[in-house]
Amino acid sequence: MRPARAIIGTALGGWLALGLVFGGSVPAVAQQAAGAGPGPAAGISGPPGPGGADVPGTMSRHSLIESLDTALRNALSGRAATETAPEPAGAMPLAARDAPAPGRGPIVVELFTSQGCASCPAADEMFVRFAQRPDVIALSLHVDYWDYLGWEDPFAQPAFTARQKAYARAAGSKSIFTPQILVEGSGSIVGGDEPALDALVAQQQARPTPVSMTVAGSKGQYVLELRADPPLPQGAVVQIVRYMPQARVEILRGENAGLVVDYANVVTAWHAVAEWDGRTPTRLNARIDGDEPAVVIVQTALPGKSAPLPGPIVAAARLD
Repeated sequence: MRPARAIIGTALGGWLALGLVFGGSVPAVAQQAAGAGPGPAAGISGPPGPGGADVPGTMSRHSLIESLDTALRNALSGRAATETAPEPAGAMPLAARDAPAPGRGPIVVELFTSQGCASCPAADEMFVRFAQRPDVIALSLHVDYWDYLGWEDPFAQPAFTARQKAYARAAGSKSIFTPQILVEGSGSIVGGDEPALDALVAQQQARPTPVSMTVAGSKGQYVLELRADPPLPQGAVVQIVRYMPQARVEILRGENAGLVVDYANVVTAWHAVAEWDGRTPTRLNARIDGDEPAVVIVQTALPGKSAPLPGPIVAAARLD
């Protein structure tokens, strides 16, 4: 067991399932890592498997990257226009008259941080305040490349390091760093510069968005509707994110030894769950079990040299 003492704000874990209803033909994407057997969708751990126990709220090393890459490749290749997903009983395609009015949803802000990074506690402290804003979805992703300094961050996942690297490749950068903040999958700032972050969020809020997403339902049962006007120039991926609202950790070793640090909205699982062609009006029926909060994010796919890369985020909503 890692020598960390943490006070967790909510219970870890939970189950998630998606049923997809499309105005056209868009397939769902399998949520399990290659070679995995049957189990809960979205990478949330189920009962312990043979040979060891799963840790609730975590995912396997490659599950995020493999599922996201698959979804992005399919979206870019146009496979979504040729395959058909089965419709749940009673499902109906979206009609034009049902179109919701376009509107700006909350702005997604991602903080890449690490408990082994001496420069991160100040950014983490700022982020705790910032995450209270109702007009943003603030998500803290802990990376693992500072663990070698003597302290293994208990919240770090290789998938989050891979996500940050993919963002760097999309921006044409050859390096990554902490703390780094990205706004809506594009704008980036260094460290915990709150005035700069406020300005970047304001810029994003002032931009029109062609994508409208409405969320109906409660208590783990939701209906999501997606529309784009005008159509997006590329495909997009629907993603579900689970997180802990708050956590407190006493760091016992490494560069931050002796510090007790508070964290907000610590991401525990991030998975691609469906493709969207960015053109066809789409309805998703989502069922989410467990107490851990969730958000849905729609992110465009950019072509990359060896694999598609995460592009701008075009829609997001809380699943309260």
